[in-house]
Amino acid sequence: MERKWWHNATIYQIYPRSFQDSNADGIGDLRGIIQRLDYLEKLGITAIWLSPVYQSPNADNGYDIADYFKIMPEFGTMADMEELIQKAGQRGIKIIMDLVVNHTSDEHQWFIEAKKAKDNRYRDYYIWHDPVLGHEPNDLKSLFGGSAWQYDEQTGQYYLHFFSKKQPDLNWANPKMRQDIYKMMDFWIDKGIGGFRMDVIEMLGKEPDKLISTNGPKLHAYIQEMNQKTFGQHDLLTVGEAWSANPEIAKLYSNPARHELSQIFQFETTFADQAGDDKWHTKELDIPYLKRTLVKWQKALGDEGWNSLFWDNHDLPRAVSQYGDDRIYRIESAKMLAIVLHLLKGTPYVYQGEELGMTNCPVQDISEVNDIESQNMYAEEISKGAQKEDLLAKINKKGRDNARTPMQWDKSLNAGFTKGQPWLHVNTNYPVINAQACLEDKNSIFYTYQQLIAYRKQHDLVVYGDFTEIETGLDGVFCYVRQYQGQKLLVCANFTNQLQKLSLKGFPLLKAWIANYAEGVLDLSQKVLKPYEAFACEIKD
Repeated sequence: MERKWWHNATIYQIYPRSFQDSNADGIGDLRGIIQRLDYLEKLGITAIWLSPVYQSPNADNGYDIADYFKIMPEFGTMADMEELIQKAGQRGIKIIMDLVVNHTSDEHQWFIEAKKAKDNRYRDYYIWHDPVLGHEPNDLKSLFGGSAWQYDEQTGQYYLHFFSKKQPDLNWANPKMRQDIYKMMDFWIDKGIGGFRMDVIEMLGKEPDKLISTNGPKLHAYIQEMNQKTFGQHDLLTVGEAWSANPEIAKLYSNPARHELSQIFQFETTFADQAGDDKWHTKELDIPYLKRTLVKWQKALGDEGWNSLFWDNHDLPRAVSQYGDDRIYRIESAKMLAIVLHLLKGTPYVYQGEELGMTNCPVQDISEVNDIESQNMYAEEISKGAQKEDLLAKINKKGRDNARTPMQWDKSLNAGFTKGQPWLHVNTNYPVINAQACLEDKNSIFYTYQQLIAYRKQHDLVVYGDFTEIETGLDGVFCYVRQYQGQKLLVCANFTNQLQKLSLKGFPLLKAWIANYAEGVLDLSQKVLKPYEAFACEIKD
């Protein structure tokens, strides 16, 4: 496999609205990110994945784009964006732009034109259908609830929107539309960015007449064309969001021989506490399922693809709240999750605040909720007679606002995020959980992340080594070995709050390296793992 810069990279996701406000308007911005570059450099990250900062009416927090060539004024200016790219680059940090091209805002000029008449030149940039028996063309549903079809009285047709009705879907079957997208991508490539994160990439090949929303028959032809016309000529990271992907599908995207993407985000691990297909129906964390999923993806891709490694992002609950213990063992379980993930094969992603052990942020009333997905679910279920308390419990566990509360920098007002009124409530635990406290404590979660990130940069063992799961007979314990050119690294983790007796007699200890308990590892033959204990050590070949 040809070596790439993103093989040993660690990517840090910034949700701009919630990272750092520089002008006291309560909204994070580009200048705020520039102010915090030294912090990110200290952490050791290679690139920033920046959630959308384009011009947008914010129906879905920037994922409804009105102009791909302009910066949203509340985030700053194009000059600020160019300065961020430059100053991050001076620190060895690349900027990965969020590419949202499955849909636009209904306030995008293309859609404004498309609505004017059926024969408008931009009409076929979107997907329109006549009514069927006076109703929607078919039963396709929006991911935000309700029908995926919205009636337009002016032209007497429905348009397709798999998200909000303010996010009409683009028609990728239209070659003129595709060429305009490629011109926009080249505009950003010319700015000097390091790549693209591609929102819901699996939906580009949709065929609504056949009720196909994802993985349509022309999807990969579109991505190959995109590669050829734009980023394929450059050394860029491209990662696609693909909720429905299995390993075989992942290879279609990320096998280097196919000339598509660098890697994809797959979400099978996020279903470990889910009961059925609905994200709002949850259960206790299924640790055996979680382990099987991690192992499956480590083994399946080989040299035919590349894994993305992540626990959370702006759409998911906080990692320590979903997979660990965000109360008694918050620090231990946050470090455990970091050790497990960052020593796997693939490119790790850190979501802002994850390196501090930031937690979910419960609300008491729907009026406190900003997330459109949570609001729509609540309204729909209330109309069916569901209880307020039950719905709020679901939102507090799975709602997207959990990840979007402002970054907790210090114990000053509003956690140092803003001197104004924050756009979204700050988690009340910020006086204890914040960056300043972590930086002052050499045993903090932050320094565990820093150590893991540095180790990946320095050791091909972690980047290219083979993966082997070690069977322990313990459902709650995950152990694996990474092996490369005569070197071996043993990683063990307890995903429970119970003591676990572990015997690894066949693994002679060479050098203890990292652990989340102070005493570390002394004897592998008889080891009692404490709650959420994790360690990694070099062992003899």
